[in-house]
Amino acid sequence: MSDLPLLLGHRGARASTSVAENTPASFDLALEHGCDGFEFDVRLTGDRRGLVCHDPKVDRISVAKATASQLLDLPCVEDVLQRYGGRVFLDIELKVRGLESKLLHSLREHRMEEDYVVSSFLPAVVVELKIRSARVQTGIICDKPRQLVGWCELNVEYVIPHFSLVTRKLVQDVHSSGKKLLTWTVNDRKAMQRFADWGVDGIISDETELLVQTFREPTKSPRVRTEA
Repeated sequence: MSDLPLLLGHRGARASTSVAENTPASFDLALEHGCDGFEFDVRLTGDRRGLVCHDPKVDRISVAKATASQLLDLPCVEDVLQRYGGRVFLDIELKVRGLESKLLHSLREHRMEEDYVVSSFLPAVVVELKIRSARVQTGIICDKPRQLVGWCELNVEYVIPHFSLVTRKLVQDVHSSGKKLLTWTVNDRKAMQRFADWGVDGIISDETELLVQTFREPTKSPRVRTEA
């Protein structure tokens, strides 16, 4: 196929049982499978650090109340940007408010001007990001029809609906507005092919090997730096 969508791992190579999601090992595995990049989640600790994790609690510890030193097994967002920024496509999902200024500083520090999107379910987060920086690439995530209604009113570059919300017309409408569409979490080969035929700009999947095999032969990514 020509004009392939971006092939992105969900929290890295989430379907793999050999590595933990949202870790450099999982990110590296997604890239080794041949993905163009990956999505990962960021939460704010009680001492104002951005750590990579999906759930609000880790080992019964509330991330929002903890210090980073209590959660040493979690990567910090700055390390992820340093390791992968500018080499692969990053979908940086902010799970909570309060990370906007810190993340924008990190993006500037690592000179990331393209090949990324800062996404969130929270409209207030993407609005705050744009207030602070007109150049930042933002995306609104939706998993319910009522959330999808207001996408056209937001100043974002990406619309990121759950696969169950995606229609050919939605893809056309998003493109007509000058925005791009990524969809998640697509783990079925036929659905992957259908969305690609409709012209989505990216597909996020747990099944990274299947995703790459659907569109091209898996190859080890030459763009990622593997040292710590």
